[in-house]
Amino acid sequence: MGVSWLMDPPLRSLARELKQTAARERAVELSATEIELVERIRAKTVEHNGDNVERTRAYLDYFRQHTEIHWALLAHLVSRNAGWSMTDLRGELLTRLLSERVQEHYFHFLERANWLIFHDAYPQLLLYEESVKRQTNLFHLLPHFHVSVFMQAAWNRFWSEQDRELLAVCLIVNEQRHLEEQVMQDESYRKTVLDTLPFAMQELLSLNQILFPYRGDGRRLHLAGETVSHFASATERIALGKRLYALLFRDSKLLEEVLGWALKQPHTGSRKDFWPQIFHDIHEGVPGQPYRKKLAGCQLVPGGTRIFSPALSQAWKRVAQEPPAQLDWYRGLDVLPLLRIREQPASRDVQEAYCKTLDKIELAVIARGAIFGSRQS
Repeated sequence: MGVSWLMDPPLRSLARELKQTAARERAVELSATEIELVERIRAKTVEHNGDNVERTRAYLDYFRQHTEIHWALLAHLVSRNAGWSMTDLRGELLTRLLSERVQEHYFHFLERANWLIFHDAYPQLLLYEESVKRQTNLFHLLPHFHVSVFMQAAWNRFWSEQDRELLAVCLIVNEQRHLEEQVMQDESYRKTVLDTLPFAMQELLSLNQILFPYRGDGRRLHLAGETVSHFASATERIALGKRLYALLFRDSKLLEEVLGWALKQPHTGSRKDFWPQIFHDIHEGVPGQPYRKKLAGCQLVPGGTRIFSPALSQAWKRVAQEPPAQLDWYRGLDVLPLLRIREQPASRDVQEAYCKTLDKIELAVIARGAIFGSRQS
């Protein structure tokens, strides 16, 4: 990638901090007060990491207290989408396309990724919160949470320079690299999800969007965001994160509108949260009947019932997670060029794309029903 980042003063400063941090002892002996703080942060992280609804709410609660930590709001919004994807697996459409076994595999993949990111990031957020309270830098404690040396350097720079965008991008890079090591390279997930035909078809047909709902001047609900593609690539996931960040935080009006919607609408996991006129968390269909097309241009056809989209608590039981492997993804300064935002922001309007996605899924359900007979959720 070259060393073009040398021309960027914030990145030069971060590079110096990375060299110093990497040279220091990773975990030093703690005082009694520090031991108590580490244990308290661990306990609070476990408390809020029970399921997607809890961790999604925790991100938003945190951002309300610390609006300078932009990543917390981005994490909240992306985590909402993860929850919608989880409940889609038990909803009216995908249960007719995917076997019970495939649904289980996909859910455990999504839940593990969502859990791991929170497990890694939330202690960082809480340690910053405690540093603010005590008015002292406590990031030397990060190794006790097995956080990458990269983030210890990033937080040290943020503490002294308050570069909100750089910290957000560092967190985007860190969490996707962490996910790569812990999940994407895991052979079991490759066999059950990433290398499967359903996953390939989802990518081919662009069947997944990250949605940021908001109400515009006319109070009608709009959907900003982007269609996800090449999810298996860490580089592409990082680029997507930076585009979504630029969309949200480089447009103050959109930021205000998206945040306003999020604060008013609790996250349940059901897509009813943003489109109650199309989705419902109660199954309105008649059991045993073949699926009939319900939507035309994202409007219910005359006489059509809403699409069943359960709340997370209806769809899935909580899962006990194993601790992650104690690995540090950081290898050297070649990661620094990833910290620039050169990507164009994601789209201000993805409603048409999402409507097309729903149309494709409905047609696939109808075609499958015609060939194999109906399947009810």
